[in-house]
Amino acid sequence: MPQTSPHEVSQLLRAWSSGDELALQTLIPIVYEELHRIARRHMGRERKGHTLQTSALVNEAYLRLVDWKNIEWQNRAHFFAVSAQMMRRILVDFARNRHSLKRGGDALQVSLAEAEGMSLSRGRDLVALDDALNSLAAGDQRKSKVVELRFFGGLSVEETAEVLKVSSETVLRDWRLAKVWLLRELEKRGDEN
Repeated sequence: MPQTSPHEVSQLLRAWSSGDELALQTLIPIVYEELHRIARRHMGRERKGHTLQTSALVNEAYLRLVDWKNIEWQNRAHFFAVSAQMMRRILVDFARNRHSLKRGGDALQVSLAEAEGMSLSRGRDLVALDDALNSLAAGDQRKSKVVELRFFGGLSVEETAEVLKVSSETVLRDWRLAKVWLLRELEKRGDEN
């Protein structure tokens, strides 16, 4: 497939937003590899043996995105940012469901000696990170978005600045401050458990 410019992708996204189904059909093969890369990035942070596969994550995100009829895509970066956020939500929901007490969670039968050396599972870590990000968003929505776009979406500083309509310097500053805040918040929550 020939290389498609970000501008062409943005045009197809806007056409799809306007109801052009042909634009969506043209867009899917163009964005699939990038969506798969984002999903691999997410899944790389998950525990070994996770029952949700990369392709299933892409497909679930795609199904949810296609159902959004009235979204006005700004550009390619906006689309991938929303896609990354959607994948994060899917994984967090999956982890929350997995760990719900009502269903028995991910309770493992281990001896006391084995339990001593165990740490939180990655699913719980993702839930803790999601909770911390929600707390950050309550205090500073932009910093939370920067983390979401950079960490979960894999967007560059410049792409993040474009989506948020701020300077690259602002993104870098927010990124540094948010990482410190989240680290402290996660440590505090870890001490409480």
